[in-house]
Amino acid sequence: MPRQSASLDRATPERIAVAALSIVDDQGPAALSFRTLAARLDISVASLQRRCTDLAGLLDLVTDHLAERLPHIAPGTGWADATESRFTALYRLLTAHPGLVALRGSRPWMGRNLLARLVEPQLADSIAAGMTTVEAITAYRRMYLLTLGSASFVDHRDPAATRAVTRAALAALDPETYPVLSGRLAEIVPVVTDHEVYYGALRQLIRAAAPSAASESSAVTEPSASSGPSEPSEPSASSGD
Repeated sequence: MPRQSASLDRATPERIAVAALSIVDDQGPAALSFRTLAARLDISVASLQRRCTDLAGLLDLVTDHLAERLPHIAPGTGWADATESRFTALYRLLTAHPGLVALRGSRPWMGRNLLARLVEPQLADSIAAGMTTVEAITAYRRMYLLTLGSASFVDHRDPAATRAVTRAALAALDPETYPVLSGRLAEIVPVVTDHEVYYGALRQLIRAAAPSAASESSAVTEPSASSGPSEPSEPSASSGD
């Protein structure tokens, strides 16, 4: 049986993913191509294409490589804590590599490691905690879209530069037309790169989706004509914050 070429030996999925991510992080998403990546790996473009046929395949390989860093949550961890740990870990990965996020665009974030470390355990935990399948996937999608969107629109690797650009854009606005945006820069600009915007929103979604809150909501009956409006229930202590 003929031995595969030395070029293919160097084109391991791990080496391809690491090199591609390095190009995107250091030079920006526009710099990534099969030609530049093959040159970085010292292999032929044909060898690279045998490993990942096209750009979509390359991005899937890189994404799955990153997803290996997502945590395994210990059995018995409370639903809210496990949920927050999984999604904040995903958020940190995405904000560390904004060029990759930009390249993927609307392509779905799929792959063996992402499914095994995020999607499958999150859905399984939610169903085990009392959610229906529809409730579990709905809660997952809300948190996933919040995470992806929060990481997509701001380059958190250089917050000072991001704030400077935002400040300049808002300061150039006509104050008569945009009195709030142009007149309250000191309060508005820092929030653009404040991670707590994401963390706070995620915790709100977790509290709203907590199985205990969902079961309490479904148990509420319509008020009788003689009764006043019911008071909203406080989120359970087990839902986390």
